[in-house]
Amino acid sequence: MDLGLNGKNVLVTGGSKGIGKGIAEAFVNEGAKVGIVARSKEDLANTKEGLGEGVRTYSADLTDQDARGRVFHQFVEDFGSVDVLVNNVGGSSGGKTMETSLDQFREAFELNYMSAVHFSQLAVTNMRENKAGAIVNISSIFGRESGGKPTYNSAKSAMISFTKSLADEVIKDGIRVNGVAPGSILHPTGNWQKRLEADPEKINQFVEQEIPAGRFGRVEEVADVAIFLASERASWVVGATLNVDGGQSRSNF
Repeated sequence: MDLGLNGKNVLVTGGSKGIGKGIAEAFVNEGAKVGIVARSKEDLANTKEGLGEGVRTYSADLTDQDARGRVFHQFVEDFGSVDVLVNNVGGSSGGKTMETSLDQFREAFELNYMSAVHFSQLAVTNMRENKAGAIVNISSIFGRESGGKPTYNSAKSAMISFTKSLADEVIKDGIRVNGVAPGSILHPTGNWQKRLEADPEKINQFVEQEIPAGRFGRVEEVADVAIFLASERASWVVGATLNVDGGQSRSNF
């Protein structure tokens, strides 16, 4: 299926490893022109080497509002415009609510949620000029139910709500906003890989009990949904956040 993404200008945050890297690679394979932003210059260099010289990289701390603005404006200067934005950067910290400081909650929201809001505002301003564009927000099934750390759950829940509200606001401008909510995804740099290596028996038991499909998800399975949502093949999908989880989520909506 031709997704019509050839030549599109795509910005992926948190694109140097894991799900973000997989999404960036999927866009490259579709012929898109891709820029990725992450904090680690080393990870960015390794990703660029793997994806090809056509990929541009930007190093920045995405909890910093000024840094986000600089990265976005540099991307537009390099590419001319933005056709697709993928808000993927994220992370979790802290523990149970009563063991976690308010500063850790603020940091989690700045990284997981405020970065998505800020980049989306910047992208919509640019996309309106072309009366077209797509934004894909990568959240989590734990944004719909308790399962991960409270800092992460709360920020991803806010992202899912934001996805719907922004989608309804900008669809009249030809801009579609949707999201992907992954379940437990196994990749070399992720927490599940670390847990699996530390205690294989416990993690295999978790998979058997918690994931109806009987295995972890793969990065490519998330990336395939993300690029579909970014394409005109998903032209009537507006404000949706799709679970990509092998049935792991306990919610039925």
